[in-house]
Amino acid sequence: MAAASARRVIALVEDHALISLGFRDLVEGTPDLDLAGLVETVDALPGLGRTLDLVVLDLRLADGSTPESNIAAIHALGAHVLIYTGGEDRRLIQSAARAGALGLIRKSSEPDVLLDAIRTAAAGQEVFGTDWAAAIDSDDSIADARLSAREREILSLYASGLTASSVARHLGVSRETVADYVSRIRRKYADAGRPAQSRVDLYKRALEDGLLEGPQ
Repeated sequence: MAAASARRVIALVEDHALISLGFRDLVEGTPDLDLAGLVETVDALPGLGRTLDLVVLDLRLADGSTPESNIAAIHALGAHVLIYTGGEDRRLIQSAARAGALGLIRKSSEPDVLLDAIRTAAAGQEVFGTDWAAAIDSDDSIADARLSAREREILSLYASGLTASSVARHLGVSRETVADYVSRIRRKYADAGRPAQSRVDLYKRALEDGLLEGPQ
């Protein structure tokens, strides 16, 4: 029973039947993933009647919906989002990044690569790749949060994985001071329209602003 409770519940939003069937065949043979269903639109997700950990979302759907609206609707359901695409539209990839998707995986990816990306995103972690990094790096529309030099220093340390206590020791300040800075950083990003409520969000913002380097 313990193993079953650890399974991540996912769904696919994809309006090409052959791709959906191939995805189903791959995921249904994976013991740690529970495929709740395959739907053609984000609006159909509540009809699955499941609490989802992750929605794997086609970047371009026939219903004309936008990545921003789809990702917002999925987040409202309490699920993370992984973009699943065969296209090269940098603008759509950038909009998905701004909306809070955790990464992108190509439909041409090898099965093991796809499954690893699904597991990573279902756990709420960023999925890194050259397409995703390039889209974020080239997005001039990402607003400047106007962090001070000290805030940038603290963010780079905290977002890299250090605890608040470790950052405090490194800088020779109190843990409370670090916590205050982190709260201020979150507010500045929120004011810039780039929410950073979680550590994953802060890591993403640090990557976007060049404070950290992503995995090579």
